[in-house]
Amino acid sequence: MVYTMTKARSTYSVAFKHDAASLVLDKGYTIQEACDAVGVGYTAMRRWVAQLKQEHDGVTPTAKAMTPDQIRIQELEAKIKQIEWEKDILKKASALLIQDSIKR
Repeated sequence: MVYTMTKARSTYSVAFKHDAASLVLDKGYTIQEACDAVGVGYTAMRRWVAQLKQEHDGVTPTAKAMTPDQIRIQELEAKIKQIEWEKDILKKASALLIQDSIKR
């Protein structure tokens, strides 16, 4: 029997990702230097740097936002989605009630 051990995927807080990416964007570190400084892989750091750069440029990410403005935008977009869902349910319920009253 062969047993393989897989490495558990590390998870990092949004604040950690923001601080790590800031090393590159604000402090002038190379991506590799920042990786070595905080102990994360190159691909993850590159992704965080790209996301933080986009957020600074005003682009709302699909992943969990890092900057306060983009976090607020994501919260508001989620609230809008919830309200639209509730509105659709109310429309359908109203249509059913009207349909039922017409049948009577």
